[in-house]
Amino acid sequence: MNLAVWSGPRNISTALMYSFGNRDDFEIIDEPFYANYLIETGLDHPMRKEIILSQPENVTTVINNLTKDRSNMGKNLYQKHMTHHMVNSVPRDWFNQVKHVFLLRHPVRVISSFSKKYKNVSEDDIGFKKQVELFSEILKRGLNPIVVNSEDIRKEPEETLTKLCERLNLRFQKSMLSWPMGGNKQDGVWASHWYESAHKSTGFSGPEDILPNLEGDNAMLAEASLPLYRSLLKFAI
Repeated sequence: MNLAVWSGPRNISTALMYSFGNRDDFEIIDEPFYANYLIETGLDHPMRKEIILSQPENVTTVINNLTKDRSNMGKNLYQKHMTHHMVNSVPRDWFNQVKHVFLLRHPVRVISSFSKKYKNVSEDDIGFKKQVELFSEILKRGLNPIVVNSEDIRKEPEETLTKLCERLNLRFQKSMLSWPMGGNKQDGVWASHWYESAHKSTGFSGPEDILPNLEGDNAMLAEASLPLYRSLLKFAI
């Protein structure tokens, strides 16, 4: 199985990648389109040069790796994707060759967390519009994407991951509930900037507190993102 998991940043996406990476039947790949995204957009993200040097720039090479037949390899592939990395120039035909999961988190929590690492947060950075766009496109292809709310995983990790595995025709493994501290050898080179809390974790960190308060542009961005978030939340398992 090739499994594409789509989310925005600061969305327990790294924790979920570690969860699947701790199964005995999965390999993981971390944001394989990141280098192409930076080249296409020209954005000056932290560690831009290192990211571009660490990954293939050619999207055909990336896609071939994401879609190749793994039936003789003994491992499935968990693909962690940021929705906004799918710029319009990236082909979409490969969508038909993978299973799709969409991971959600409340916009206020996403923006509050992201803004601690990156100034002047925009819609293009958090990816809610692109997430809805990709979900709609995958639906139109008749591919039945699965939606998971990160809040449910944090509140009831075993129950929620069991539901997810059932939808994927996988057997739930208890190993998904914990992982070694310090990250994974397949982490992207950017992990040193973004994954500090994930590297300190050994499992999902429990229910989140009350929503943080946002002000100014961040509050306006969260308000604009809420309808998009809610439009996908109604599909959550």
